[in-house]
This record gives sequence, C-alpha cells and structure tokens, in this order.
Amino acid sequence: MNSQSNRVLIRNGIIITPENIFRGDILVVGETIARVAAAIDDAEARVIDASGFHILPGLIDAHVHLRDPGATHKEDFASGTRAALAGGVTTVLDMPNNPQPTTTREALDEKRSIAQEKAACDCAFFVGATQGNADECGNVGAVGVKLYLGATTGDLLVTDFDSIYRHFAAQHGLPIVVHAEDNEALQFFASASRHSAKRPPLAASLAVARALALAEATGRQLRIAHLSTARELALVKAAKARGLNVSCEVTPQHLFLSTEDEERLGAFGIVNPPLRSPDDVRALWENLADCDMVATDHAPHTIEEKRSSKPPSGMPGLETMLPLLLTAASEKRLSLQDIARLTARNPARVFRFARKGEIAVGYDADLTLVKLDQEYTLQKPWQTKCNWSPFEGRRVRGKIASVFLRGQVVIANGEILVRAGYGKEVGVA
Repeated sequence: MNSQSNRVLIRNGIIITPENIFRGDILVVGETIARVAAAIDDAEARVIDASGFHILPGLIDAHVHLRDPGATHKEDFASGTRAALAGGVTTVLDMPNNPQPTTTREALDEKRSIAQEKAACDCAFFVGATQGNADECGNVGAVGVKLYLGATTGDLLVTDFDSIYRHFAAQHGLPIVVHAEDNEALQFFASASRHSAKRPPLAASLAVARALALAEATGRQLRIAHLSTARELALVKAAKARGLNVSCEVTPQHLFLSTEDEERLGAFGIVNPPLRSPDDVRALWENLADCDMVATDHAPHTIEEKRSSKPPSGMPGLETMLPLLLTAASEKRLSLQDIARLTARNPARVFRFARKGEIAVGYDADLTLVKLDQEYTLQKPWQTKCNWSPFEGRRVRGKIASVFLRGQVVIANGEILVRAGYGKEVGVA
C-alpha cells in the first residue's frame, strides 16, 4: 500500500445514523466519504480497525461563544476549537456578542481572519442584529442572524418593534436565531434574589410568543435558542403544527442541571436563560422528539470572574455535551440515533450545510468514534481556556476515542493531532 495514499478504510465499526445502527465499513478518499457498506475491500487504502467502537457523525454545535476577538482571556479560536474536537465536535457556529460586536462585514471579516489562523475545527459565523443593520445582514457571509430580545452578555439588545420587524421582514433568507427573554419582564423581576427568579419562565414564554408571531407574519425561518421551559416547548410545538418554519435547540445545562443545583454550583451555575425547575427539565426530556437540536451555548468565563462580586452569566460545554448524551443513552433516556439527529443532521439541515451532518457518500468525512462501555469521571485538565466545568466530578459512560475532520485524524486517544488553522469556514449551500 502506498504510504502517501489519501484513501482510508475505517473497518468494522458500528455506524450510527438517525435511521439505523449497523456494523460496516467507511471508505474515505481525501476529505470525503466515498463509500459506506457492510464490507469494503480497497487494496490502496490505509486500514483503521474500528472494532468495538460506535461511529457518530462529527457533531455540529450550533451555539458557541469563542470570545475572539476581544475577550481572549476567557477563550479564543485556538483553545475553543481544540475543546470542540476533544468533545467530538467538528463544526462550531460562533455567536456575535463579542466586546466589539460582529454586526458588519468588516467585523466578520476580522473574526474570519482570526479563525483562519487559529481554528482547529470547522467554523461558521452569525451576524448580530442591531437597530440599523437589517438590510446588511444578508451580505456579510454569515449563516444566520442572532437577535437578542433580552439583555445578556454583550451589547446587542434590540427592543424597538420597528427594528425587530425589519429583521424578520428582510429579504436575505437567513434564519433568525432568537435569544428569547422579554426585556421588560427581566427589568421587572431584576430585584429578585435568585438568578432563576430574575429571569423567570414568563420572560421566556413572552419572548417566544412574540418571535413566533413575527415569524408567522413575515414567513421568516426562526430558531429559538436555548429553549428551557415547558411553556416555550408548547408554543413551539403549536407553531410547528400550524406549519411555521421554526426550530429549537436545548442545551445540556437545561437537560442535566436544574434549580436544585443552584446552591451547590453558586456563581458557576449562573447562565442565561437560568437553570429551570425539575418539572421543566422533565418536560424537555419527555418531549425531546419535538426538539430539533442540542447545542452547548458554550460561554466560558474565567474562574476569577465567576468568583467576583458580579459574576457573569455563562458556562463552558463543548467538552461535556457528548459524554452527557452518551450517558443518557445508556440510561435509555434517548437513543444513539437521537444523538445523531440532534447534534449532526438537524443542525446541518437548518443551516444548509450541504456536506456536513451525515455518514453518507459525498459528505465530509467528519466522524466521532466512541467507546460506549467506558466509564470515567469528568475532570481536569480541560482544553477550554477557562479550565472549569459545572459537570466536573460527574461519572459518565461513553468515551470519545478518536475524531476525524474532513478525513484527517484530529483526535486519537485523547491527544489532539491537528495544527491551528486546519479548520475551514463552512458555507451555506
């Protein structure tokens, strides 16, 4: 066999798709999946034995804050994308609420240039909605528009109806992703003592109802970010039943933590939207089939910032999402096929990534190999620059063994093998 061959045969793995789980082989030629079958012979290919491993599509995390540029003491494209790969994530979608928000072509080009130099995994970018840029958002090279209806980290709040409507009615066709908390409600409840009471479910359901009404009136594709309550879920389900083009994401923190963890976590559990009641968490699990994707809302802050008198909202999540979901699958709370649907196929379809999200011929060879029966404890060291996790110390079942990104082995036995700058920007089909 030619040692320089660009053909790789991953043999005898257990392949997971949203429809099936089956034992088979995957032939990779260059960056692309060339064949998937029960048995493949290829004398020119380098063979990798995947016996005993389950193979998922490389995960797509549709909601991350990599803090670069402007807050690189928390995270940057180098550390954040290494954390992504360590968590089996091969593509990340970066949010625009940097200290200097990503709201123009110039700002996005600056971020794009930094990512080209630093990113270890593939990336795509959101543009932030402002009061005056509705007509420009479709011309900056973003995959979606992030609209903040409630105040949170950064300065991208939009509250006047005229600006909000202009974004929904714009002709560019990009999906609008909404941070759905009603700002007037947040102001009303701001004096509450607990973080979860400052940002109650009512604030979320008011904003979701408003966003859905605007989407229905304008025909805009809408995604509800970090849906966290039973009422929001009911509103989204009803909208889908009416034929609206709406999708929603849930986060690991809203699936695996609740208000019962607030006291234990202290400032490290402060996140927007806040941790919700056990009843809301239960509702998310019971209706996971109606959710479109799981995304981390990876939003790191330093330990020192979290221990300060005014701790910021947000927590890291890129390295823990897949182990938590695999553990839940071992407990029969969801299926392995659900994981493939929620973390790969659906994000790729919502954002029109033609070569991502599937283990199928013609798609990028983005693959995550896991050992389902391996138990371990989530613990340091982390790849994320903030170097902490709200899930630290938790026992999990299902360990990431290796990761392929566009045909290249980028993780093997916990070691990151890829250089900074290997990541590419993912465009819209």
